[in-house]
Amino acid sequence: MPERTIAEPYKIKMVEPIRQIPRRARARAMAEAGFNTFLLRSEDVYIDLLTDSGTNAMSDRQWAGMMLGDEAYAGSRNFYKLEKAVQDVYGFPFVVPTHQGRGAEHITSQIRILPGQFVPMNMYFTTTREHVERAGGVFVDVIIDEAHDPTSEHPFKGNVDLAKLEKLVKEHGAGSIAYLSLATCVNMAGGQPISMANLHAVSAWAKRNKRAIIFDATRAVENAYFIQQREKGYAERTVREILKEMMSYGEGCTVSGKKDNLVNIGGFLATRNEGFFQKAREMVVVFEGLHTYGGLAGRDMEAIALGTYEMCEDDYVASRVRQVHYLGNRLRAGGVPIVLPIGGHGVFLDARRFLPQLEQDVFPAQALCAALYVDSGVRAMERGVVSAGRDKATGTHKYPKLELVRLTIPRRVYTNLHMDVVAESCLALLEERSRIRGLRMVYEPESLRFFQARFKPL
Repeated sequence: MPERTIAEPYKIKMVEPIRQIPRRARARAMAEAGFNTFLLRSEDVYIDLLTDSGTNAMSDRQWAGMMLGDEAYAGSRNFYKLEKAVQDVYGFPFVVPTHQGRGAEHITSQIRILPGQFVPMNMYFTTTREHVERAGGVFVDVIIDEAHDPTSEHPFKGNVDLAKLEKLVKEHGAGSIAYLSLATCVNMAGGQPISMANLHAVSAWAKRNKRAIIFDATRAVENAYFIQQREKGYAERTVREILKEMMSYGEGCTVSGKKDNLVNIGGFLATRNEGFFQKAREMVVVFEGLHTYGGLAGRDMEAIALGTYEMCEDDYVASRVRQVHYLGNRLRAGGVPIVLPIGGHGVFLDARRFLPQLEQDVFPAQALCAALYVDSGVRAMERGVVSAGRDKATGTHKYPKLELVRLTIPRRVYTNLHMDVVAESCLALLEERSRIRGLRMVYEPESLRFFQARFKPL
């Protein structure tokens, strides 16, 4: 008997109209945006897969909770609901709200890094590395080598290579390490998870070397789901139980609530280290807002608290990841080169194999993003040499092994018919890929250039 279809675990009771503007208008909009999808107007986008950050649909419970916002400057009751939700779900006793994840990254970096110290990460993330370097830290990539190979089907490509950590200690000493920054469902690797076994081993290494682990737990729920599905001994555990065990191996975490937590704005820093918490609570007042609102309205904290419980519902998480895999499997069946295995929050096109005629220094992933938008009105994001930026010492481009286009799926927003439109556009571009030209950069910001850089076709 064939496998039965499993529907989304929700009903739709409100819709937002979208439109597809004509191809000529899309070409004009792309040129006016400098061939950078970040600079497009939202109203000109048909299906927006730029990011899953803050683009999620909130539930009826969250919208109802927004009406219960206590907008007191100090001691908002919504903060205490958020604090309890984080304690219940993540297991950390101390919570500092921030306006979004970057606020938590900034505070963590400023408090915990001394100039010249190393911060090992399982691959870099753009804003995390930027905050580390602004604090005088040095990023060190300690992810397993398989993560840099888009064709590898290793089930846990987010794992840390302990030999790389040992090499760092041997060369510089454990005291040279500020802390370990570990991402769950590693974004730049294609949304790839880290295994519980690896977390256990890294935690043991950190204890031996008296170093702390700080998680970037922005997509920890999807990581917990992959552990449930792929790792022996976890099939009968709930996502929420697995998430709490994952977090038990760290001293703290930074979270952008705009992803897993199903809200449009907000984040937090959580920890079990009271000394770190006190310093963070003092610093948040300087940069974000009082320690009981951290730059957020009370209604936003209420929505995050409710979303923190909703995000762990097993049927919801399974449905969310199934949609990502629906798109990925359609592309793979059509011969479109993608990062394998398919990740948790998006499908990543391998621009190097998609556009083999383009060298990396003419920005093939950026060019593919522009071509996708002109073809169908679908907005995606570059994750390659543009995102990697420049070496601050030499001024030359950093050339990552992965040159990717990220098709990021917002949570509870699109149907699989939208995914079909995206897949058909990618397949059409694959047929005419020889016509896609490279780009040259004509404007480049000093930092995080992928947000505002401008290009022209060669």
